[in-house]
Amino acid sequence: MPSKVDLEVELPRATVAPRDARHALRSWCQGLIEADLLVDAQLLVSELVANAIFHGRGHITLRARLDEDRLVVEVVDEGSGFERGLRRSDFEQIGGWGLDIVEEVSSRWGVHEWTTHVWFELEWSGPRLGEPDR
Repeated sequence: MPSKVDLEVELPRATVAPRDARHALRSWCQGLIEADLLVDAQLLVSELVANAIFHGRGHITLRARLDEDRLVVEVVDEGSGFERGLRRSDFEQIGGWGLDIVEEVSSRWGVHEWTTHVWFELEWSGPRLGEPDR
C-alpha cells in the first residue's frame, strides 16, 4: 500500500462517528470516483467506524488514500488488538455482520497484526473522474 495519506480525520468516540466518517469521505473524494464506488466506500467506512466504537478504545482516526486505480481507507483506534471470531449465531441475528459486508464489497481488506488498524481497498479500471483517458 502507498504510504502517502491524503485524508486524515479524528472522529469522536460517539454514535455520530460513522456519519462523520461518511461525510468526510464524501467531501474529500466526491467527483474523483464514480458515485456507486463512493456509496460502497461510505457503507464500508460506516461499518469499520461502528466496530471501532463498539469494540475499540480511545481515539478513532479515519485515513484515506486515492491513486489511479484504488481507494484505500483505514480506521484506527487504540484498542488492544483485533479478534475475528467465528459466527455462532443464525441469520436472524441483529448486528455482527459488518466485516462480512466489508469482505463482500471490498476488493481487499485486512488488519495490521496485533492492532485495531483495519483497512479496505476498492479498485476500479479506467481513469478516475476528472482525469483524461490515457
